[in-house]
Amino acid sequence: MQSIVIGVAGGTGSGKSTFTKRLKEEFADSITVIYHDNYYRSRDGISMEDRKKINYDHPDSLETDLLIQHLKQLKAGKSVECPIYDYSVHNRSDVKIKINPSKIIIVEGILVLQNDELRNLCDIKIYVDADADERILRRAIRDVKERGRDLEGIMEQYLTTVKPMHYQYVEPTKALADMVINSGMNEVAFDIVKTKIDALLHT
Repeated sequence: MQSIVIGVAGGTGSGKSTFTKRLKEEFADSITVIYHDNYYRSRDGISMEDRKKINYDHPDSLETDLLIQHLKQLKAGKSVECPIYDYSVHNRSDVKIKINPSKIIIVEGILVLQNDELRNLCDIKIYVDADADERILRRAIRDVKERGRDLEGIMEQYLTTVKPMHYQYVEPTKALADMVINSGMNEVAFDIVKTKIDALLHT
């Protein structure tokens, strides 16, 4: 089985996960999704307070080499044991999840197109774009509801690391994408990608 890798990148709160989730719901087991976020480095050796201070939007915060290794294994038709990141404690969980290969593999994350080797593994490169105000509002709501964060901490992190890293590392990758989508709810773009995937599944 020859797998096709679709990279879905874009800023925090841009709608990447919404777009990816809709594709997964549309094609179910025909699509494997792997999240770059799960490859944040293990921080077992430092305190919770010190983990909070780490710049999680810098490429060095992620074990991208391991993700690349796993993607190559999936493309070769092999299953992988993927780490799981626990946002509430800013550290990897002790639990891993088995991910099986499929014809379509989606890899999603803000920095998916930033790393040369990872980007070159992607057969289709998508950048999900959104207005900065929309992105921070979505991020704040998500982090409070889903990740147990307080608003003050969210805003401090956004201003000190998320925003500057976005303009330094994430935004420039838009120019490297094959397709730029305005928000994860863009119906026209979704239909185009859905049609492309459907064609790939039947070749």
